[in-house]
Amino acid sequence: MREEVYRMERVTYCEQGVALLENFSMAIWTGEILGLVPANHFGLSALLRLLRQNLPLHYGFVYYKERLVNDWRFPCTGMNRVSTNRVSIIQNQSCLAKDLTVADNIFVLRPGFRKRLMQPGILREQIKPFMEDIGMEIPADAYIEDLSTFERFVVELLKAVVAGNHLVVLEDISTFISAAELEKLSSILRHYAKQGMSFLYVAAHFEEAQQICDRAALMLNGQIIKCFGGAEKPPDPFFLRCTEDFDRHVRERMARQDRTETGQDHIVFRMENLYSGLVENLSFSACKGECLVVQDLDNCMIQELVSVLSGGTRQKSGSIWINGTLSGGLNDRRVGIIQELPVHTMLFPNMSYLDNLCFTLDHRMKGVWGRGKIKKSLRREYAGLLGEDVFDTPIERLTERQKYDLIYTRIFLQDPDIVFCVQPFKSAEVSLRIHIMELLERFLNRGIPVVIMAVNLADSLALADRLLRVGRDRAGVLQGRIRSPAREYPLAVSVSGGAGRDGVLRTGMGHAFVIIPLNSARYPAHLR
Repeated sequence: MREEVYRMERVTYCEQGVALLENFSMAIWTGEILGLVPANHFGLSALLRLLRQNLPLHYGFVYYKERLVNDWRFPCTGMNRVSTNRVSIIQNQSCLAKDLTVADNIFVLRPGFRKRLMQPGILREQIKPFMEDIGMEIPADAYIEDLSTFERFVVELLKAVVAGNHLVVLEDISTFISAAELEKLSSILRHYAKQGMSFLYVAAHFEEAQQICDRAALMLNGQIIKCFGGAEKPPDPFFLRCTEDFDRHVRERMARQDRTETGQDHIVFRMENLYSGLVENLSFSACKGECLVVQDLDNCMIQELVSVLSGGTRQKSGSIWINGTLSGGLNDRRVGIIQELPVHTMLFPNMSYLDNLCFTLDHRMKGVWGRGKIKKSLRREYAGLLGEDVFDTPIERLTERQKYDLIYTRIFLQDPDIVFCVQPFKSAEVSLRIHIMELLERFLNRGIPVVIMAVNLADSLALADRLLRVGRDRAGVLQGRIRSPAREYPLAVSVSGGAGRDGVLRTGMGHAFVIIPLNSARYPAHLR
């Protein structure tokens, strides 16, 4: 008989009088990988908090290893109650101590462990079989800050294994690891599932959960709508309920792409032979009104490239041209940059809404900070788009959608020649992904090229005119198919001059990249 590792039974959980989870029921079996696909993010954070800690319930029961650990009838902090569960949650933000070694994070930071009893050599020997089990080679004495994102994730997973946690929750993992790493992750999860560990895999797309998980649960508005097993596909009514708008938006975008043929002969942005740290001999261009998706196959170059574009890092060699003139790099306001998770990185809570909105206008309007007339004019002009009430609302009280409106409108007011967007759809629910597409299309419709930099291609291809895949030490033609919600994109490789017969453009420093026009008929000969 199969055993349950975790079960929530008819749970209703409230915060400040709002039911974030309502009649929520979910069971995870021992040795199972359960996928959770939230149609929106309502209740997801509350679920993660309940998985980590037994907070007071409005109603329902929670079982861990078939033992009641939380009950709505009694306070969770009462006598003989368990306040925390042995559940590990791995998210985008690593919980590892960056200034300590791999061995220290895996062994030493465990509760009750006494480091003085173990010598570094013994720790290295103890970690070796764990690495061999999963086919990884991460030195035990390597510092966390020197590891890649995927390696840090593996260390967090091994930490959970060594601690004896029977359930590991993975949230939105595919957005910060490459496709090859995701495939490796799948094999690691299968390895530990066979040993009796269980996983809750929170995915943005049903197809992703279907590839990796044994079952997939669909979550909407704080409730589990239905669970699907194996290759079973959800019925059309569910997609009509949750993703109809998204699918329609993508199809409309594809139709507009097919009809649009203007502006593709005007190169706005050109990067030539850029060298800087992890970026080596990188060259590409973007045309007027074009959306170019740059996929970092190795998940190592995006931040370096952003730092160069924003002026934080000076390139060792190479040049960047914008509308025919050389870019100076530092604070070049012709380049608009929308950072990853911008609601956390691009807003200033201590400043007013209007001050946040005007933050990049000083190059266009001198003295904008002290000129109230300009701000009043902006308020009148954008009240219909942003909403009249938002201008008097503190930043921390804005909804996520309002925050995105503020950030994208700020960049729009900056009037850049080109916009770079770092993983714009990361951690966004379906409705928000649609809205982000609409915000990006504002730039495209104005003729401003948009470069989306991503590790995972999900959603980005819905906007793409061309796809640039950048990797290290890759040989041969890139074959296969990339799927989008609306259509399939054949990887028929067609690149500009300098490519070999196999279609791969190689560099002297080990990079190989291909430029794939998704609608090649729209491009002049030098871009095909």
